[in-house]
Amino acid sequence: MEIYIVGGAVRDRLLNLPVKDRDWVVVGATPEQMLAEGYRPVGKDFPVFLHPDTHEEYALARTERKVGKGYHGFTFHTSPEVTLEEDLARRDLTVNAIAEASDGSLIDPYDGQADLKAGMLRHVGEAFVEDPVRILRLARFAARFDFAVAPETMTLMRRMVDEGEADALVAERVWQELAKGLMESKPSRMLLVLRECGALARILPEVDALFGVPQRADYHPEIDCGDHTLRVLDYAASQGQPLTVRFAALGHDLGKARTPRDILPRHIGHEIRGIEPLSELCRRLRVPSDCRDLAHITLVHHTKVHQAFELRPATVLKLFKECDALRRPDRFRLMLDACLADARGRLHFEEAPYPQKAYLESLLAAAAQVDAGAVAAACDDKSSIPAAIDAARTDAIVNAREYWQRDN
Repeated sequence: MEIYIVGGAVRDRLLNLPVKDRDWVVVGATPEQMLAEGYRPVGKDFPVFLHPDTHEEYALARTERKVGKGYHGFTFHTSPEVTLEEDLARRDLTVNAIAEASDGSLIDPYDGQADLKAGMLRHVGEAFVEDPVRILRLARFAARFDFAVAPETMTLMRRMVDEGEADALVAERVWQELAKGLMESKPSRMLLVLRECGALARILPEVDALFGVPQRADYHPEIDCGDHTLRVLDYAASQGQPLTVRFAALGHDLGKARTPRDILPRHIGHEIRGIEPLSELCRRLRVPSDCRDLAHITLVHHTKVHQAFELRPATVLKLFKECDALRRPDRFRLMLDACLADARGRLHFEEAPYPQKAYLESLLAAAAQVDAGAVAAACDDKSSIPAAIDAARTDAIVNAREYWQRDN
């Protein structure tokens, strides 16, 4: 029995990055031997065991064979005769196909170390085409490491897309990889890689449709709607924003792809036009409700937030109510973070002031301080309570606005 560390743990150590999880491969062992050593079985499709002390995963060396479409279309073979090189051959990328022995020596049959030094993502072999999830994984690694994609690997991915492999991806796996990619340091790289190989049009057609759509150059020097979305997303990432904000950044301008051609490059009414494509995207990928809901209010209201200083107090209160900001102030603040990313996700505006965020936060705090119970108790006519509370909150917003104007 020989045991090796494989995959991401070896890769990240060679890149001088923190190693979060370690994966182990066991060569020359049977399931019975593993059980005798005290390992606990957890694998369903192939033998994986938990170490009796560390509880890390140890997988028996295996080979795999494609028997059908999609992620589940594989059969696996494990036996003591499967070699380490055969196990590494089934892996996706050369940088993930390096193993480390117990003495620290490296086994690197596919020159993964050379690709690490070159900053290159390259497939191990033709077996790459058998799993469409690998397209998403590669794009995610491009976002994490900002590596280039080997030309032959890009050609292979285009072929996979053309042959319909990307269409076999299940929603859960697409969202899982997309969410991970959005949380990387440069998520725009993921989208650009997916677009270059043609997968973005299959996986996120609503986002792909933004590329090539022009905008007003005075508001958006970057001109292209797709380019703007990438900039907004990367700005949100640079600020360490959570997944909800990054997904809102991704979807905030989907309506621009549906702007009537005769009013371009203006995009009047794009907020409402974006509701349908955002809803379809979220439905298709089964996007979690927290991401879906923040993306929705950001899409619908981000223009109002940008125009905050032009809004009347009653309109500000309407904005708060439509965003449920009085009950969910933390979510409203996240929307403001997404709006800030939208404002600064423009060429030459990366450090532009954005006082709208602090301004609306101060008005919301003032409105929230109104004692709705006391207002209601003072109303003889119960039917007048909602209007009375709105009036009190509007007055609070008026006063807060005056304080803001005086102090700023």
